[in-house]
Amino acid sequence: MKVCYHRIAALKTPEAFLEELNQLGLQIPFDYTVVPSPVGALSRPFFLSDGFKIGNRFCVQPMEGWDATRDGKPTEFTIRRWKHFGLSGAKLIWGGEAFAVRPDGRANPNQLMILEETKSAIEDLRIALVDEHRNNYGDTSDLLVGMQLTHSGRFSKPNDKTRFEPRILYHHPLLEKIYHTPPDTPIMTDMEVEELIEDYVKAAKRAEDIGFDFVDIKHCHGYLGHEFLSALTRDGHYGGSFKNRTRFLCEIVRGIQRDCHNLRIGVRLSMFDTPPFQPDENNIGYMMDYRDRKGCYPFAFGGDPEMPGEIKFDETIAFLKLAEEIGVQLINLTAASPYYNHHLTRPAFFPPSDGYNAPEDPLVGVARHIEVAAKLKREIPNMACVGSGYSYLQEWIPNVAQSVIRLGMIDFVGLGRSMLSYPELPSDVLAGNELDRKKICRTFSDCTTAPRKGLISGCYPLDEYYKNLPEADELKLIKKIMKNK
Repeated sequence: MKVCYHRIAALKTPEAFLEELNQLGLQIPFDYTVVPSPVGALSRPFFLSDGFKIGNRFCVQPMEGWDATRDGKPTEFTIRRWKHFGLSGAKLIWGGEAFAVRPDGRANPNQLMILEETKSAIEDLRIALVDEHRNNYGDTSDLLVGMQLTHSGRFSKPNDKTRFEPRILYHHPLLEKIYHTPPDTPIMTDMEVEELIEDYVKAAKRAEDIGFDFVDIKHCHGYLGHEFLSALTRDGHYGGSFKNRTRFLCEIVRGIQRDCHNLRIGVRLSMFDTPPFQPDENNIGYMMDYRDRKGCYPFAFGGDPEMPGEIKFDETIAFLKLAEEIGVQLINLTAASPYYNHHLTRPAFFPPSDGYNAPEDPLVGVARHIEVAAKLKREIPNMACVGSGYSYLQEWIPNVAQSVIRLGMIDFVGLGRSMLSYPELPSDVLAGNELDRKKICRTFSDCTTAPRKGLISGCYPLDEYYKNLPEADELKLIKKIMKNK
C-alpha cells in the first residue's frame, strides 16, 4: 500500500491549487496576480542592518555538492552550477553549497573545502558566478554572495562515499542504530572542539580574502553545528545548558569578528527537529520511539521533549535572539534533517533512494515551513530572514513567494533543488515571463539519490546536460535495481 497525494503538476489553475489547500485544511498565502519588476514585492530591495542593499527577495540556497576534486577544488560541473546561480537573477546567494572547513568534516570525498591550497580555485568559482550575473543583469553592487562553512559531524564521509567516519558530540541511541555507528566511537573532546573553532575562523578569513560577502556558520540538518544544540547529555563546556550548547557559535563569531573586518555573518538553522523516521512494511515513514528515564526525547532542538514530534519554540527563539545580540545579520530558516526525517526538511512527492514515502501530503510540510518561519521572523524583526521549503510548490512558487514577502512573513524566498533544473526561475518571475513548465523541479529526488549512490550531483530528469552524461544511465540502472528489490 502506498499513500497517494495529488501531484502539484495536476493542479493547473489557481482555483484547483487553492481547493487542494482547502481539502487539506491548510492556509498557505497566495496572490492570484504576480507583479513583475520594478514594483512587485519580490523585486523590492532589502537593506541589511549595516545599510547594504540586496536587490530583490530571491535567495539561492546552499546545496551539498558531490562533484569537486578529491582535494576540494571545483570541477567543470561545479563551475557550471555556480554560473547558473549567477544566471538565476537572485540577489542573495547563500553559499551555493557547503564548504568543509577541514578534510575530516566532508560529507563526501568530493565536497568543496576552503583551505589555503584551494583558495585560488574557490576565488575563481565566486568570480565566475558574479561575472555571469553581471553579464546577464549588469549591476552587481546589490548582489550578496556568501559561503556556507560546515563540518559534517556524525555524517562525515571524507574518504569513501559509502563509509561514515563519524565525529560525534554525544551518543545518540537511535541514530547510532540506524547508521551502525560503533558503540566505542569516541566523543570529541572540548580541546578538539576548540581546535575546530579555530579552523572555522581560519576558513572565514580565507573566505573574506577571496571576496565573499558573508559566511554561514551552519547549524542545521544534523551536521555538527546542529548537533551542538541538542547536546544536553554532553559533559564539559559545550554541552548541557543552553549557554554551553551555544558556546560553539559564540566562540566562532568572536573569532571572526576578531580576525575579519569586512565579513558579515549568517546562520542557517534547523528551526525544529524530531526523532528519526524509518520506513514501515509499506515503506511509509514512521517516527521512531525513544524515551529516556524521565520519559523524554532529549535530542530534538526545537522539539518538545515530552511530546516527541511536536514543536517547542522557546530555545529556538532564544537562539535567534542570541545570534542577533552577538552580531549575526542573516538567518536562513530550515528544518530537521535530510538524513533521518527528510519529508520535514524537503517536502517532495518522490522520496530519495535511502528514504521512505512521506507520511503526510508534502503541502503540509510546505505550510509548516512557512508558518513556523513567519512566527520566528516576528521575534527578530530586524534580522534578514530566509525561508525554505518552497520548491515543492512548483508552478505556484511565484504566487506564494510574492504573498509571503508582501505580508512580511519572511524577507527572502529561498530556492534550492529548483535551481538545478530551472536556474532562471527568479529572473523569469521578476521579468513577468511565463514559467517554462518543462524545467520546473518536480521533486523526483534524483538530485539526492544520485550522490547518495556515489554519482555527481545534478538534475538528471530535466537538465539535458546531465541527461546526456554516462552517469544518467548508471542512475537509471541503480533505480531499476532498487525498484526490483
